[in-house]
Amino acid sequence: MQTLRLASGLGLRAAHLPREARDTLFHIVVIAWTVLPHLLHLPAWCGVMAGAVLLWRARLAWTGAKLPSRWLVSGLLALATALTLWGERALLGKEAGVTMLVVLLTLKTLELRARRDALVVFFLGFFLVLTHFLYSQSLGTGLWMLVAVWGLLTALVLAHMPVGRPPLLAAGSVAAKAALLGVPLMALLFVLFPRIGPLWGLPQDAAGRTGLSGSLRMGGVAEIANDDSIALRVRFFGAVPRPDQLYFRGPVLSSFDGREWTRLVPTFPAALRPRADVELFGEPLRYEMTLEPSRLPLLPLLELTPDRPDAAPRVPGWMLTLRPDVQWQVDRPIGDRLRVTASAWLQHRHGPRQDVVGLRDLVQLPAGFNPRTLQWAADLRAQPDMLDADPRTLAGAVMRHIRQAGFVYTLEPGTYGRDAVDEFWFDRKLGFCEHFASAFVVVMRALDVPARIVTGYQGTDPLPQDGYWVVRQSNAHAWAEYWQPGEGWVRIDPTAAVAPERVQRGRSLQPPPGLVAGAMRSFSPEVAAQLRASWEAINNRWNQWVLNYSRQQQFNLLERLGVQSPSWQDLASTLIGLLCAASLAGAAWAWWDRRRQDPWQRLQLCVQARLRELGVDVQAHHAPRERAARLRALGPAFEAAAAELDALDRLRYAGQGARWQDHRGWWRRFRQTLAQSRRGSPAA
Repeated sequence: MQTLRLASGLGLRAAHLPREARDTLFHIVVIAWTVLPHLLHLPAWCGVMAGAVLLWRARLAWTGAKLPSRWLVSGLLALATALTLWGERALLGKEAGVTMLVVLLTLKTLELRARRDALVVFFLGFFLVLTHFLYSQSLGTGLWMLVAVWGLLTALVLAHMPVGRPPLLAAGSVAAKAALLGVPLMALLFVLFPRIGPLWGLPQDAAGRTGLSGSLRMGGVAEIANDDSIALRVRFFGAVPRPDQLYFRGPVLSSFDGREWTRLVPTFPAALRPRADVELFGEPLRYEMTLEPSRLPLLPLLELTPDRPDAAPRVPGWMLTLRPDVQWQVDRPIGDRLRVTASAWLQHRHGPRQDVVGLRDLVQLPAGFNPRTLQWAADLRAQPDMLDADPRTLAGAVMRHIRQAGFVYTLEPGTYGRDAVDEFWFDRKLGFCEHFASAFVVVMRALDVPARIVTGYQGTDPLPQDGYWVVRQSNAHAWAEYWQPGEGWVRIDPTAAVAPERVQRGRSLQPPPGLVAGAMRSFSPEVAAQLRASWEAINNRWNQWVLNYSRQQQFNLLERLGVQSPSWQDLASTLIGLLCAASLAGAAWAWWDRRRQDPWQRLQLCVQARLRELGVDVQAHHAPRERAARLRALGPAFEAAAAELDALDRLRYAGQGARWQDHRGWWRRFRQTLAQSRRGSPAA
């Protein structure tokens, strides 16, 4: 009850605040809304300073206290500058620039003394809205910034309403209408403005993202699998492959130092190294993939996507290369969302068919690590039926051991020590896919068989969303390849020996849900899954239709409009022509609109005409109270009509402001009262 009384008291106090204080508080709320998403990227001190300054300014507005001196504000600015230099080592660049912009915006609220100060804050706020898209261009960010823009426009409208105390809802309605008027021009520029790259195609810092890595430690893929965000979406033009066929090839890791797997640095000349030697069977599978930004210069394409003119991926502005380990590499880290169309052959062979010297790099093991595993491999090779066995037979024996020795597939295997493979192979037997792949490759190399680890993604969500199959970071996977004479590299997935559902159904272990997701799942798992699928489908359409809108789609649009072989010149001519037509339409509307009158001015002219009919000398600049005084001079019969003019004066200039609906009601009453006064006048 006491809380309700306190809230009621605050509400009454807010309702009776002066207009300046009310508008300032609204402006501060809008700024806080705009700054809030940046707190995920800004240093902690900047978020604390911004919050403290905004709360301080809100308290000053609430209590009507005096604003701080310029010296204090300058001191805070100098402190923020020093902290930015200390943290970012610069004042230029994305991180430092956004930090200083947030500081300047919040500190400027301490100088809101005149309308020009408010205008500076407005336009700093609009600029800050743009900077959010340097970090994220998701649909959620777009919706959040849409609300921020509406709030800033509402505050701007309030600043240009100097009379009375206009309601916030009325100012917000004007702001929304103004924004809607700009939608056609915005859509025109979006569709036809020349694109050099993807929308908001600015470099993005992908260092903080989870995802595939160029190296692998035991436990590394399990860390990625805890991230349930989307890694890519894929659409198939034809029959959808089985889940156990969906291997998206990422970094191939062949060098092992006892702790970490990395890419191989060959020790043999190029002529002696193993080559790709791709051989394809059956029909190709054409597919389209939308990749989320990552931190690696590679494309995790479907195995096997060859380097053929009718199948190889093409991304305008990017240089793509198929490495000898049949992994597609690009010339820079992927910082933007990419759409790739390619073809894959699910039945294939690759790698040298005959032994080459360079394969010896792929049997190397570091000295002094995992001695028990090496001894186990030596004992296996010493068995009579294994002395002359080929790699396929040896691989089958290793897989039988994995199936029969009691290994457990888990997302939380714990931390392993120096001889991690020994500990996994003999003692704990708990692991995720990278543990099984690492142990398998170490054993095969100890058997003198070339082998390597391949990382990437395996499987998809069980059901498509809007025609696209979703591959998440939790689908991150590690498998192995060994070399078989006469065939080349053979893919083998040791995880399938202990968790066949992981490969056959493409279902990865799920990380524990968060608080909100856990509550939703406990309440209704079906509703939680449906809400998630619906949101991701909407987000995918945003990605496909907005973020991935490219110059090729612009040219396709011109072709549908009848332009043969469209070019940049056609695109520019079409845009300029439509802009000229829009300008002429705007000029015509302005010419027509200038003949219209403001409702208040029209009312004033109507009142002036009625009073002049009575012989009252009134001018256009006379206020309603002046007209009332001149009307009273005609006699007592016109007192009621004069009182209505006094009411109009209060309606127009009183602190509560004026609404046009009130003006229309007043005009009806005034005409009736004036008619009655004329009938009761002795002159009449």
